[in-house]
Amino acid sequence: MQAFAVLWFGQMISIIGSAMTWFAFTIWVWEKTEQAASLALVGFFTFLPSLLFSPFAGAFVDRWNRKLTLMFSDMASAIATIVVFLIYISGSLELWHIYILGLLTGVFTAFQYPAYITVATLMVPKEHYARAEGMMGLAHAFSGLLAPILAAILLSKIGMEGIMLLDLLTFLFAFGALLWIRIPPRTSPEPASPTQSRILRDVSFGFRYIHSKPSLRALIGLFMFANFFLAVGATLMAPLILSQTGDKSLLAGVQSSGAFGGIAGGTLLGIWGGPKKRMNGILLGGVGACLLGVAGLGVGRSVIVWGIASFLFAFFEPFVEGGNLAIWQSKVDVDIQGRVLSARRLLVQVPYLFGMAASGWLADHLLFENNFSVLLVLAGLIGSTAFLVGFIVPPLRDVERILPDKNLQFAEGT
Repeated sequence: MQAFAVLWFGQMISIIGSAMTWFAFTIWVWEKTEQAASLALVGFFTFLPSLLFSPFAGAFVDRWNRKLTLMFSDMASAIATIVVFLIYISGSLELWHIYILGLLTGVFTAFQYPAYITVATLMVPKEHYARAEGMMGLAHAFSGLLAPILAAILLSKIGMEGIMLLDLLTFLFAFGALLWIRIPPRTSPEPASPTQSRILRDVSFGFRYIHSKPSLRALIGLFMFANFFLAVGATLMAPLILSQTGDKSLLAGVQSSGAFGGIAGGTLLGIWGGPKKRMNGILLGGVGACLLGVAGLGVGRSVIVWGIASFLFAFFEPFVEGGNLAIWQSKVDVDIQGRVLSARRLLVQVPYLFGMAASGWLADHLLFENNFSVLLVLAGLIGSTAFLVGFIVPPLRDVERILPDKNLQFAEGT
């Protein structure tokens, strides 16, 4: 855990630096266009490639040296930032440059995600998997809290170029942490050099593996369904508050409350490690996030209620995702985790992407007086029902008993 803590701290510093840069880009894009669609495209170009490239990235991560993969991904992100920095100081920065940077960052993130998870599996005892995920959730929560505040203060003092330079320094910090730690070697012989047909088989392997395990299929199905409604909550919070108050400072306060909730949940999970039966933490956390968080936002009519709901929404998230990843890390052999977890990520995040896209359209076309509130309440109720059903579905409820730890029964040739 000590070596993992060094890796985690380096990644947290880098995440905060990157978040500061993207906050500065958000302000720059808004000042240049004053169009919400332009801001949405920045997020779209960053999120979509990280999703679509995940299966391919997982296939290579299972073959490559994981430490070098993390280092090269960090280095590639830093080089992309340097290019944008040079374009900016030359006075030639255009909107499409930001889109390209987002696309490249998304591709590099596709490699970082499975590499980081498999590295955590190798470094951390299985009883601490949920704790490790809680620590990473805490890093993202700190980023959500600190990055906007720091970036807003520093923009007026050192400008966007200064923030990008700080971001590059945080890359060096994460790179140094990776150089310092030792990551255990792979547990099986190095695979043969990949051919085109072998790569395609590797890409499909994760999906075939999941399909061969009914309990993992059930777990995927739960999150595919629930993520659509969780996306509704995450997407409609801002328009709900702005439509009812028109006050951006109130929105910032509610979002900060959510960041504190993520920090509280991640800290508790990091110290405690979560329930012994991880599925209980997933299902109860999902009910809490949907019912108290998403539906609570819809029911609320004051900044205090919205702040509490935002806090609870973020507070339960580490327990849901931490317990979920801990199960996958425990039940899937580390030498195939890159492919399997990348396939899992694609399957569960596509509905989230559709939920983001559908939220605005639904809010504009529902025939209710308070569309945002109605949608949030409905999403919270349906999402919490899905998690409650998990308690009576045997493949879900008993997944930890059904699947043995580090399951090696699935042969790659099947």
